[in-house]
Amino acid sequence: MIKTLILPALLETTEMVLFSTLFSVILGFILAIILVTTSPKGLKPNKIIYSILDFFINILRSMPFLILMISIVPLTKFIMGKSIGTRAAIVPLTIGAMPFAARVIESALNEVDPGIIEAAKSFGASTMQIIFKVIIKEAMPSIVSGITLTVINVIGYSAMAGAIGAGGLGDVAVRYGYHRFKVDVMIVTVITLIILVQLIQVIGNILYKKLSS
Repeated sequence: MIKTLILPALLETTEMVLFSTLFSVILGFILAIILVTTSPKGLKPNKIIYSILDFFINILRSMPFLILMISIVPLTKFIMGKSIGTRAAIVPLTIGAMPFAARVIESALNEVDPGIIEAAKSFGASTMQIIFKVIIKEAMPSIVSGITLTVINVIGYSAMAGAIGAGGLGDVAVRYGYHRFKVDVMIVTVITLIILVQLIQVIGNILYKKLSS
């Protein structure tokens, strides 16, 4: 059972989570930097840009993932050439996790001591230097912690995506554990997901401690 069902499903889940996290963190990073920079207390305050992005992120965050996944099927098909399958699921997973990543990274960036930023300004540092050499550097431990939460969030989304044809551990749990009443498959799937989440959390904690020291 593990070799024929769980292992292939685990590899599919890993593929979905890896690429979705990568893309969502990159996009979330960009959004977070713009939000922090254009906020009322930012380096370059811009009420219009900040308000539009803030509203956009809030809209995406408020939408349940399954509804989001179904609603963007045309976009998924346009980008990936198909709307179901492991690789096709990367599109909705990225879009679903992106606002979460943006918020946790924004929160991490906002935690940086304003005194450090002011000191950098007094030395004549440019906006880009302050963002990349001061704010991001100082916020890196919290950013890593936020990315860890994002990965765990994506794992949860990938399990839900499996319910509508995305493959992975969620698909195995639904097809065999739910529809065919195979309790042993369900139990092994749940345990595998728990181990995966715990592993990610442990790695995140280790990186956080190293960066904080």
